[in-house]
Amino acid sequence: MFEVMIEESFCAAHRLREEGDGPEPLHGHNWRIEVYVRGEKLDKRHILVDFRDVRAATKKVMDYLDHKFLNDLPPFDREMNPSTENIAVFILHEVAGMIDTEAYQVYKVRAWETPFNAVTYEIKPRV
Repeated sequence: MFEVMIEESFCAAHRLREEGDGPEPLHGHNWRIEVYVRGEKLDKRHILVDFRDVRAATKKVMDYLDHKFLNDLPPFDREMNPSTENIAVFILHEVAGMIDTEAYQVYKVRAWETPFNAVTYEIKPRV
């Protein structure tokens, strides 16, 4: 099994919607994002996936999130609380939708909210 990882980042503000007490105070983070792709076979170039393809897809998602108030962006405006957990879920599914193939799959995203706090979201690899 091969695994490819790229790292990107974005800056954004959010306010978690909390039960009872209302939303938490508005604040921001400089998120560092790791995107992992897994597959068993290398292509005719002897690579799993081109780093540039993974980075380009991830960059599109980062551009959507960067320097925004996440609570105003779908799906965080209604469907999902803009927690780091849900940010990792969103990024994984968005990037996977752009680059997954029969040969490889985006299966894990790690989102660092601070240099000391991270969330990892991983799906069962199909390849």
